[in-house]
Amino acid sequence: MQQPNVRKPASAFEELGFRKTLDLVMEEVAELYKADEVPWVVGYSGGKDSTATLQLVWTALARLSAEELTKPVYVISTDTLVENPIVASWVRRSLENIDTAAAEQGLPISSHQLTPDPSNTFWVNLLGRGYPAPRPKFRWCTERLKINPSHEFISSVVQSHGEAILVLGTRKAESAARAKVMNHFEKKRVRDRLSPNGGLPNSYVYTPVEDWTNDDIWMFLMQIQNPWGYNNKDLLTMYQGASPDNECPLVVDTSTPSCGDSRFGCWVCTMVEKDKSMQAMIQNDEEKEWMLPLLELRNKFAPKDSDGKWDDRHLRDFRRMNGSVQLFHDRPIPGPYKQEVRENWLRELLQVQQVIRETGPDYVHDIELISVPELEEIRRIWVVDKHEIEDSLPGIYEEATGAPYPGRALDDNTAMGAEEMQLLKELCGEDQLHFQLTRELLATEKRYRSMLRRAGLFKAIESAFQRNFYDDENDAIERARQKQSGRDDAQARGQDHAYGFTRTEEQLELTEAGTDEAHQ
Repeated sequence: MQQPNVRKPASAFEELGFRKTLDLVMEEVAELYKADEVPWVVGYSGGKDSTATLQLVWTALARLSAEELTKPVYVISTDTLVENPIVASWVRRSLENIDTAAAEQGLPISSHQLTPDPSNTFWVNLLGRGYPAPRPKFRWCTERLKINPSHEFISSVVQSHGEAILVLGTRKAESAARAKVMNHFEKKRVRDRLSPNGGLPNSYVYTPVEDWTNDDIWMFLMQIQNPWGYNNKDLLTMYQGASPDNECPLVVDTSTPSCGDSRFGCWVCTMVEKDKSMQAMIQNDEEKEWMLPLLELRNKFAPKDSDGKWDDRHLRDFRRMNGSVQLFHDRPIPGPYKQEVRENWLRELLQVQQVIRETGPDYVHDIELISVPELEEIRRIWVVDKHEIEDSLPGIYEEATGAPYPGRALDDNTAMGAEEMQLLKELCGEDQLHFQLTRELLATEKRYRSMLRRAGLFKAIESAFQRNFYDDENDAIERARQKQSGRDDAQARGQDHAYGFTRTEEQLELTEAGTDEAHQ
C-alpha cells in the first residue's frame, strides 16, 4: 500500500514551539550526559551550526548540579593553518573565552585547538614536496589538514577512557548527501540518538541539531545569549559580510534565501572555482581590502588555459616524484611542481605576509601565513629529499622579508654554496637533466662521505641515474612509450580490465602521491 505523503515541518520548532522544543532538547542533552562516564568531544569550527551545538551542551550542563558534572567535555577546533584569517582570529578568541567562562562557571569544559603535523601541512606538501594544488579528483588536503588531527585527538580520548562520544553540529538540511549518510548511521544506533562513528571504533556520534533548519539555527543564536561571552550578533555580521549580496534578510517563507548559506574555509582552497566568501568580505568592507593579495595569490595555484580549464602542466615536472615517466593517452602524467615554481610561490607568499604586516590593520600586524617549523621542513625536503643542495630557502626568506632567516644552520655535509651551484648550472647550459644528475650525485657523495657504514650508497647512485639519465623530455616520453608497449605493461592493463576498471589520470596522480609519500 502506498504510504501517504507526510509534510515535512518547515522548522524543528513548528510543532511544540520554540521554548518547549528547546527545553526538551536540553533535557535530552542532560540525560545523555548523565547516562554514563564516557567523555564528550564537541566539534567546534566557530560557525553557526557548531556554535549552536556547543551552546546547547553548555546550557544543558549549566542546569546540572556540581555532583552531576562527572565527566569532561573536550571542545576541539582544527586549525588547518591556512584558514581564512578573519575566521581563524574569531575562533582563536572564542576558544580563549570558552576556557575562561567554563572555569568561572565551574563546568568541566576545556578547549583544544588542533593543527596538522608540521611535516604534513598545506605549504609543506605544496611548496616542499611539490604536490599539485588540490582539485575535486585529487583531494589530498582534507585528510591531512582536518581529519587526521581530530582523529588523533579522539583516539587519545578513546585510549584513555575506553570510549568517546563525539557531539557534532551536522544537519540533514545541509545537503541531500549529508542527510543520506546521517540516515544510514541512524539505522545502526546502539542507543537513543547515538550513532556509530564509521571512522573510529569505540566512538559514537550525537547530533542534537540534526533536524534543525538554517533559520532554526539563526533563531536560536539570536534569541539565546551566548554562555561563554561571545556576541552571536557578531557571528551573524561575519556571515553577512561573507555573503556576495551583502544581505541577510528576515526569512518569512521558504522562498526567502538565508545568509547562512555562505561558507568559510581555507583561503588557499582550489576545490572551488572562486572564493566567494573572501571576495564578498573584500567587497563589503573596505577595512578587509588587505586580504586582496591573498585572493590574488590563491588564484595562481589554479591557472587556466585559453578555454578556461585548469591547466598547470607547464608548472610541473614531466617525471613523477620517483623519477618515472607515466603516460596517459600518450601524454606524460605531470609530476610535482618544478623547483623554480616552488621557489617563486614561496617568495610571493612571504612577500604577501610582509605587505599585510606593514599595511594591514593592527590585528594582522603579526599575521603568520607560514610558520618557521614549516619553513624548516620545506628546506629539509628541498635539500635532503630533492637534492636541491644550493639551499635557496634562507636567501628567498631574506629577499622577501628583509630580515635574517630565523631557522637553524644546516649541517655542512648537507648543502653546497649557491655560487658553486650557479657555476655548475652555467657549465651545464640548457641541459637541466644533467645538471640535476650532477647535483644529486654531489649531494649523495656529501651525505655518505662521513658515514662509517655506507649501506644504501649504490642504491642512491642508481636512483639518481634512473631519474636523470634521459637526454631530454622527448627522449623520456619515447622511452616510456616503448616500455608501455612491452609485455609487462600489456599484462598489467589486462589485469586492470579484468577487474573492471580503467584508471584515470587523476587516479594515477592520487596513487602516485601515496606512493611518493611512503617512498619519502
